[in-house]
Amino acid sequence: MNVVTLIGNLCTDVELREPAADKKLATFLLAIDRPKEGADFVWVAVWDRQAEVSAEYLRKGSHVAIDGRLRSRSWEEEGKRRDAVEVVANRVQFLDSRAGDDAPFAPAAAS
Repeated sequence: MNVVTLIGNLCTDVELREPAADKKLATFLLAIDRPKEGADFVWVAVWDRQAEVSAEYLRKGSHVAIDGRLRSRSWEEEGKRRDAVEVVANRVQFLDSRAGDDAPFAPAAAS
């Protein structure tokens, strides 16, 4: 079973791309706090409508919960093999409050 749930803050603004016709991809770096140990950093990939909503509402510093799966990938760069593990999000939940409002901010669910 490949299931990941993370809560953290965005270290970067969301980058929205269109890698293929009618496909949207949003990526960002997430910091997950480990009290007394620092933080872990992981790249997150979000697809399609949820990618568009993430790009519209999330900014560097936003507090989010991510449900998804791990994906590893490899590529060649300058003659050297590079490897990375990232989270492909199935769900992104916005945990920040709107300015002046104590209720959690959650835009309409994206399907």
